[in-house]
Amino acid sequence: MKSAVLSVVFLAALVEFTSNAASAQRGLSNGPSPDPSSGPSDTMVAQESANLDPGELFRDCDNCPELVVVPPGDFVMGSNDTPYEKPEHPISIRKSFAIGRREVTFAEWDQCADTGACKVRPEDHGWGRGERPVINVSWEDSKLFVAWLSKRTGQKYRLPSEAEWEYAARAGTRTPFWWGREVGAGHAQCDTCGSPSKQQVVPAGSFRPNGFGLYDTSGNAAEWVEDCWNDSYRNAPRDASPSTSGDCRLRVLRGGNFLSKASDVRSSARFRYDVDVRYYANGFRVLRELP
Repeated sequence: MKSAVLSVVFLAALVEFTSNAASAQRGLSNGPSPDPSSGPSDTMVAQESANLDPGELFRDCDNCPELVVVPPGDFVMGSNDTPYEKPEHPISIRKSFAIGRREVTFAEWDQCADTGACKVRPEDHGWGRGERPVINVSWEDSKLFVAWLSKRTGQKYRLPSEAEWEYAARAGTRTPFWWGREVGAGHAQCDTCGSPSKQQVVPAGSFRPNGFGLYDTSGNAAEWVEDCWNDSYRNAPRDASPSTSGDCRLRVLRGGNFLSKASDVRSSARFRYDVDVRYYANGFRVLRELP
């Protein structure tokens, strides 16, 4: 009798485990995810001859940033919500690219600082380093990191353009947030996002990813992109290239940060900051070009 009861309990536990695992794989879990550094990973280390498909995860070395392959496609960039986001305009992404699945972390940055290629070891504001997104880095600092990573791997790393960033952040959606029209709760780290931790960055990947597999495109740390600042998209490139005219002493930040209100972590929201100024809410993610 005991044996039969134990068998039933075991089978029930097995069914529940399988169901939970399947839901997690489809991105159906709500609220903060477990520690992103724990558990097995399906990420491979890319080989020279690897044929990388959309959605595939890879790294160029064991401790390089984790990347996800984003497919080509079309989308409407911008919104009519603020003058800075107008006019809405169609953009074609004609070629796949790989982009950091998470914002660059302190652990990844410190490797660059250890070599001397990155000139600063930024302050973590007392919140911890490791898997938290690196903050207190300027646009110029971020350019040193992508140059170091390119040299280290033999691949072409850079900052994404605004168009590439928004396309990846939207992941095929047209709503203000990639998860829907309302901010809700438990989707992002921002001031009015119903986040469990207030007024600080949290470990990268603490919330579920968008449809392309990217974490934290809303909130946590604001992300530098390549573009020079312009007050609107009136003269913006009509392809995925960055804007190289305008006020180039100011560069664009996307995604908002942990201090932002919900309206400022929308997929279309954009900001500006001086290229050489470090701020405790600003970080970045990398883009890696594909052959």
